[in-house]
Amino acid sequence: MRDLAGAAVDRCEVVRLGLKSALSRGFEATLDGLIPARKLAVYRDNLDFFRRFGTLVVSEKTSLLLKSRYGLKHLRIVHTRHGAGDRAIGFGRESAEFDLVLVSGPKVARRLVAEAGLDPRRVAVVGYAKFDLYAGQRQPSPFPDPARPVVLYAPHPSPRLSSWYRMGQDVLDAVYESDRYNLIFAPHVMLFARPWTVTIAPPAIRRVHQPHRRYLEAPHIHVDLGSPASTDMTYTNMADVYVGDVSSQIYEFLHRPRPCLHLNAHDVAWQDDPNYTHWRTGPVIQTRDDIIAAVDRAIATHDDYLPVQRELFADTFSLTEEPSAKRAARAIVDFLERD
Repeated sequence: MRDLAGAAVDRCEVVRLGLKSALSRGFEATLDGLIPARKLAVYRDNLDFFRRFGTLVVSEKTSLLLKSRYGLKHLRIVHTRHGAGDRAIGFGRESAEFDLVLVSGPKVARRLVAEAGLDPRRVAVVGYAKFDLYAGQRQPSPFPDPARPVVLYAPHPSPRLSSWYRMGQDVLDAVYESDRYNLIFAPHVMLFARPWTVTIAPPAIRRVHQPHRRYLEAPHIHVDLGSPASTDMTYTNMADVYVGDVSSQIYEFLHRPRPCLHLNAHDVAWQDDPNYTHWRTGPVIQTRDDIIAAVDRAIATHDDYLPVQRELFADTFSLTEEPSAKRAARAIVDFLERD
């Protein structure tokens, strides 16, 4: 927390909420390997804590239970969202239940109004605070041969959307056997967080197997299954080529436009689907395609995709000289004064 907030954390009251009942602890012990059982139980066990507040600022949607299930109707909930991707789950009807939604740019605002039914008066375009902290961050290369181009492979965890289950092994094998590229394998932090991956939208369950030891030991492959570097733009800043599926990290990578390659592991008819708009930023390949040849093609044709990369980035992120975090704070204050 101090890494993010710096000295400002000293002006905050930091409270760690726990489980208070044996029933909740049993719920966590039984189901937390499949679903975020602890998070669900924490809300129920700490209603007195949440009842103290008039406004709650959150980055997830589970907190809506406080109003819909636990009766805290007075509580105003501000949604900061996380990521700025195109997946349908980001524009579901539950978004309309928030009192205020802070969004990164025009694209997100348009889709929330059109698809979630969110009142335009309850949307504030504030930019992307993550860029305030990390857009300029550069870390030393972890590879013994830093002259090789770095490929970032960042698959999503959802079994029905992710490339990992059908193409991930091919990606790792191809780079493992190649002498031309370094690879950062940094999947979504939830892909290997539990033995089974369970998703609600779309509904799916799949056993998750750890990557083979040979990849962990290869000098030209860096495996990170969930450290802070997976989420603080360390790898999206470091990589020369992005390889992925539906992760919103594609847009963070495009803060500095570079070649992209998209893996269509589920034979999706994606061309006119807004949930796959980001696939317009580079070549799209299917299973059994030559991975290394596809990476080569993404690099060789990058100039063809550069205009659309810039267009989609500008539509996704509204950035000004004012830091996005300050814009967000001002939007919340304006909302509270207006409300």
